[in-house]
Amino acid sequence: MQSVAKSNATRIQPRLGLWDAVSIIVGIVVGTSIFRASAAIFHFAGGPRMALGLWAAGGALAWCGAVCYAELATTYPRDGGDYEYLNRAFGRWCGFLFAWAQLTTIISGNIAIMAYVFADYAGRFWSPMSKYDLWLTITPIVVLSAVNAAGIAAGKFTQNSLTIAKIIGLTGLVAAGLLTASAASTQPQAVATAPANASPANLSLALVFVLYAYGGWAHTAYVAAEVRDQRRNLPRALVLGIAGITLVYLAVNGAYLHALGFDTARHASAPAADVLERACGAWGGRAISLLVMLSALGAINGMILTAARIYAVWGADYPALGWLARWDERRAVPRTAITVQAIIAIALILLVGTSAGRSAFDWTLCRIGLAALPWEQYAGGFETLVAGSAPAFWVLSLLTGFAVFVLRWRDRQPQRPFSIPFYPLPAIIFCGTCLFMLQASLDYARGLSLLGFVPLAVGAIAWCAVRPSYTPRGQN
Repeated sequence: MQSVAKSNATRIQPRLGLWDAVSIIVGIVVGTSIFRASAAIFHFAGGPRMALGLWAAGGALAWCGAVCYAELATTYPRDGGDYEYLNRAFGRWCGFLFAWAQLTTIISGNIAIMAYVFADYAGRFWSPMSKYDLWLTITPIVVLSAVNAAGIAAGKFTQNSLTIAKIIGLTGLVAAGLLTASAASTQPQAVATAPANASPANLSLALVFVLYAYGGWAHTAYVAAEVRDQRRNLPRALVLGIAGITLVYLAVNGAYLHALGFDTARHASAPAADVLERACGAWGGRAISLLVMLSALGAINGMILTAARIYAVWGADYPALGWLARWDERRAVPRTAITVQAIIAIALILLVGTSAGRSAFDWTLCRIGLAALPWEQYAGGFETLVAGSAPAFWVLSLLTGFAVFVLRWRDRQPQRPFSIPFYPLPAIIFCGTCLFMLQASLDYARGLSLLGFVPLAVGAIAWCAVRPSYTPRGQN
């Protein structure tokens, strides 16, 4: 039964438990960075203790953001997350641009990013598949979108299964690394030759990689209305999820250091594969490829499941976008929103991952008086989408951080079932983290930041067209 509900409360029934919410966080956050970024972090940190300290600091900074979202999500427990908070704090235009950016660039782009990772490692797992890389990139988006369109039960079962498989795989990786003979006993010279290059600039760069690895925990807020006993379980899920992820990251990096030694680990392009090859032989590289593929699928599925709720709530508020709010009440799923999100993610893959797509984008920029983008500076669609979407993401995250202060000051009547501990310190730290990452992402993206900001400009035009029809529904 398809409907556009008049009330968020009557339409959406809570069907997600505490473990489901934690599974979403872990599944999205523990994607592929733990397999790709550790070597760079080791290199820039200058030593093993500093590297592990940065991973722990990343968890602490993520906790500061998580408690901010826990307060917002329990005070305004409507699906949509930041869309709801920005609407209330800064006005309808801000919430509109958030939802628009997530659909056109940020979340759709991150789905495409994880799909690129899946395709890359699928080719490594079985080399004949590498010649079908474009199809391998598109296929997981299509399949997992279809799974989630079948209903919330199918979506959360898939998410829980992928998260469990990921945890089992990472546990095996840690065990293999710690049970392998210590590199210190087989390569005593490795630590001695490691450079002490932990300058402030290098530590800042290492922290950028760490914070990128922690990204994605806010997605639980997008399904706030669907979490059972949300006032207790949302804060628990966010805090437990961040704590669990921090422990996973510390354990995996500790295994890298134990098995490989610091000097080898900081030069390893695939430290996880190196650890398993030392412990288990030649098949270890293929085992890691399979684990990365599962991690990428877990991130894709989690983003598809949660992000579609933003667009459904958004569409329910604007009759002109009402088609996005079509909801199958029996299966508790916004099928149209999931379909549109999949189409845009695939379009982004075709845009940045093919020569025809890049040429078309450059042609459009030239027609409006802007310079063509420096595509050659970035390796393939993965890096291009990371660079292009990150600045817009951190701008909007910063606005959500500011919303904590605005809503505390201006909207004092709602009960706050969860209050930020040690307020306002965590909120200040979260805003500072967003500013730091915004600057870093702008320095890295440069011209490619237009991939995120041009759609925002188009969104401003779209807002002017649809704002007369704004009719908020089911606000709590």
